[in-house]
Amino acid sequence: MSMASATTSRAAPRPMTQEEKKVILASSLGTVFEWYDFYLYGSLAAVIGAQFFSAYPEATRNIFALLAFAAGFLVRPFGALVFGRLGDLVGRKYTFLITILIMGLSTFAVGLLPSYETIGWIAPVTLLALRMLQGLALGGEYGGAATYVAEHAPVGRRGFYTAFIQTTATLGLLLSLIIIMATQGYVNGNYPDVQVIQNGVALMGPDGKPVMIKAFASWGWRIPFLVSVALLLISVRIRLQMQESPAFQKMKEEGTGSKAPLSEAFGQWKNAKIAIIALLGLVAGQAVVWYTGQFYALFFLQSILKVDSFTANVLIAWSLVLGTGGFIVFGSLSDRIGRKPVILAGCLLAAITYFPVFKMLSQTANPALYNAQENTKVVVKADPNDCSFQFNPVGTAKFTNTCDIAKAALARSSVTYKSEPMPAGTKATVMIGSQELQAASPTFAADLAKAVTAAGYPAASNSSVIKLDGFLSVFSSVQALTLIGILTYLVILVTMVYGPIAAALVELFPTRIRYTSMSLPYHIGNGWFGGLLPATSFAMVAQTGDIYFGLWYPIVIALGTFVIGMLFVPETKDRDIYDVK
Repeated sequence: MSMASATTSRAAPRPMTQEEKKVILASSLGTVFEWYDFYLYGSLAAVIGAQFFSAYPEATRNIFALLAFAAGFLVRPFGALVFGRLGDLVGRKYTFLITILIMGLSTFAVGLLPSYETIGWIAPVTLLALRMLQGLALGGEYGGAATYVAEHAPVGRRGFYTAFIQTTATLGLLLSLIIIMATQGYVNGNYPDVQVIQNGVALMGPDGKPVMIKAFASWGWRIPFLVSVALLLISVRIRLQMQESPAFQKMKEEGTGSKAPLSEAFGQWKNAKIAIIALLGLVAGQAVVWYTGQFYALFFLQSILKVDSFTANVLIAWSLVLGTGGFIVFGSLSDRIGRKPVILAGCLLAAITYFPVFKMLSQTANPALYNAQENTKVVVKADPNDCSFQFNPVGTAKFTNTCDIAKAALARSSVTYKSEPMPAGTKATVMIGSQELQAASPTFAADLAKAVTAAGYPAASNSSVIKLDGFLSVFSSVQALTLIGILTYLVILVTMVYGPIAAALVELFPTRIRYTSMSLPYHIGNGWFGGLLPATSFAMVAQTGDIYFGLWYPIVIALGTFVIGMLFVPETKDRDIYDVK
């Protein structure tokens, strides 16, 4: 059969078969479960840290925090290499069956793991090992699921089919938030507070009373991890009933499989250059738009605009509910007009609109703070050599120079400021109107809080900031509905760049090295370019004193992806992936 006839026969319009529906359900359900597991740790990091790391000296805690961070983002590409190679050697079905077992059992084990008070140093070390396994498993899961679904889909429908996989990260995040909030509400509402024990001693407060914590923080946090075993059993049962993908079966029957997927994928320039183009011309831009629309937007609301965490989570949750259908819409659209136009248009729209959209977000969420930022003049006078780039991805670094102290304090207070260079050796000062504050003063933090409030920055009791008391209370607030509209637009940009990405990556690489080749650029882009975005953007804000300056990080990368993608990425929507060479 010629390539043309093969393409035509497989592209013929037809309804989805029961087997294809089962493929999508099994792959998507399992991947939702993987993301649910992965997000649990991030959502409960502070609670878990108190159980496993608090007994250690500060330097040791910082090392543990760094390792946990690495497991979440930096380890994912290594999982892509390990399981991508396995998937190209032994098959898609068996490989991502292994990844879901590793993820599920690791997550369940976290729920059972005794605390530091019970087994000492073994507890945090085991926790980090389990977290590393989670990162590795996630690195192997996505490529397997996307490849498996795409290889079952007919030409002309791959964007639509694989778009269901693209919804899984968002659905996993939603599922984790829902189960955490439900568990927290039930446990804290029905069980008494628990006294804190540290190093075998019951802690007492300055008033001589026992130090107590909520039941959820003491033991209830384990429930969402333990519940995951039910999701694991369901997912494994469904996946065991699945068949190997047609493309992989055809390759095995013809004996054209790769004996060394890693060296063929990345050791041969003709394949390695495609992986580089995929990373820079598709995935990097997709990653920063994805993280900006979901994670940086949440960070911006909470840390920059001072919206309380419950309200911010409700707003983001609503935007995800309203925008998630966009994954299917844009995945399907890419089947008609191409992967490139949809993905690159999302990158370009993001780059053009981020500044006005985030300014609108500020003006709507916290009007009093927005007005103060626009109208109150604050200047940091410091020796430029005394100022660091405050990149702090795990929140544990200490910046002790006076310039860093001043800028960090202003950034945490969401104060907009300008910098004025001073002679070498000059200690930093902050000018607020005509008042000058010494950053080296032991009372600097308290003095700064009073000065910015007096200059027009709102106090913590600011009544203009958005505040919700329930998930449905958004309907009684024009302010909340406006914010949900803004956040939904950001999610729609996410769905534009993310909806077609799986189909685009699958179509770029030949069957024999597809799992390996597509997984690595995806996880470098999303794990490193995207995962480092919040910390990098906040460091840029602290460095410049402009709360919007951090947006240059996603804007520059999205524009770079747009240019590289336009010049070097081929359109792949009509490719027959059985015949990709």
